[in-house]
Amino acid sequence: MGGNRISVIGTGYVGLVGGVCLADFGNFVINADIDQGKIKKLKAGEIPIYEPGLQEIFDRVTQQGRIDFTTDLKKALDNSEIIFIAVGTPPQEDGSVDLKYVLEVAREIGRNISEHKIVVNKSTVPVGTGQVVKKTIEQELKRRGAKTSFDVVSNPEFLREGKAVFDFTHPDRIVIGTESKEAQEKLQEVYRPLYLNNTPFMFCNMETAELIKYACNAFLATKISFINEMANLCEKVNANIKDVARAMGMDGRISPKFLHPGPGYGGSCFPKDTRAIVKIAEANGVQLKTVKAVIETNEAQKFLMVDKIVSKMGPFQGKTLAILGLTFKPETDDMREAPSLTIIPEIIRQGARVRVFDPEGFKEAFWRLQSFADNITYCNSEYEAAEGAHALIIITEWNQFRKMDLNRISRLLQEPYFFDLRNIYTRKEVLNAGLNYIGVGIPDNNI
Repeated sequence: MGGNRISVIGTGYVGLVGGVCLADFGNFVINADIDQGKIKKLKAGEIPIYEPGLQEIFDRVTQQGRIDFTTDLKKALDNSEIIFIAVGTPPQEDGSVDLKYVLEVAREIGRNISEHKIVVNKSTVPVGTGQVVKKTIEQELKRRGAKTSFDVVSNPEFLREGKAVFDFTHPDRIVIGTESKEAQEKLQEVYRPLYLNNTPFMFCNMETAELIKYACNAFLATKISFINEMANLCEKVNANIKDVARAMGMDGRISPKFLHPGPGYGGSCFPKDTRAIVKIAEANGVQLKTVKAVIETNEAQKFLMVDKIVSKMGPFQGKTLAILGLTFKPETDDMREAPSLTIIPEIIRQGARVRVFDPEGFKEAFWRLQSFADNITYCNSEYEAAEGAHALIIITEWNQFRKMDLNRISRLLQEPYFFDLRNIYTRKEVLNAGLNYIGVGIPDNNI
């Protein structure tokens, strides 16, 4: 069978999307994971994560025999020439990155390889990790008395949850950090369909590649926190953030992306990566004051949303609020660091009960919000959530929330409060349904 022989260690968002898409590029892929439950599901054709478009490609490459799944790491390493490390790098309590999974894979590589391998780090890791991985493999080879050669490459991912398949197959650029010409050429081969489509390839050393990922995420998080602060100012000075953001986005130096105010960013990347880059900088004697302020602003924004709701409808004691959206963004089931995980507990602590609905987030919510379960009712639709509530609050901008029957919502609510924390409605259409519209960065007298 043609194509490169690749093993991808890890079957999370990055590992599974990467493995499936690399197989679709014409490579033969073995996806390995220590989680037996995940591998069992994958072998049965069931994808354990919600990611639009992934199932279709998964089915295709499975039928073609281009991908296999295993818990046998040695088998994966023995049957591949290129090894992608795509395991988790969870944050530690101080915000630094826990590299235990990455280094355990590196140790296993050193214990098992007997011919030249290219080791590609796909996990988001602190600057210098590539060199640590290299030394770790070398130590294990030395312990065995083996002289097997290998190369280490940093190849950061830039995937958005909910659009990960598109981002992998239509990337803005491919970053490859390595000092090996052979590894560089091999990675170009792996990504051959993208290379033929004129996707820009950037080659640099490993440290540069590692920092690029953090710098990108820190900058995007900065744009979000900045526009949220501008939205808060707009409400005080009778300005409309939608117009401010639109005009800013027309400036070619700024671009309109990530200029959408709301309750703050969440997810598996921005919160973790902003804290991590601050720790990386501190370890090297540098203070990232801008990024620190971004983190503080983002945390404060979530509580400001609760304050906004209280200021408009009064104390929560004895009231029921309808919450639409639990995940940190639409088109994913991921609730890691989602604004809802701050907003809902705070609303409950202030005396309210909540009725919630999310198209994909319940499985995560059941355990993440279990200590507040007595005050949460999980509903089957946005309308069921609104029934009998004193206010409706949109936290996540799922597409189905953009086209609700507002007249029906108005009839279902006990009181006419409509809090649009994502600005997906206009004040006029909400007022026409007999509801009081409260957005983010939009003054009360602004139609």
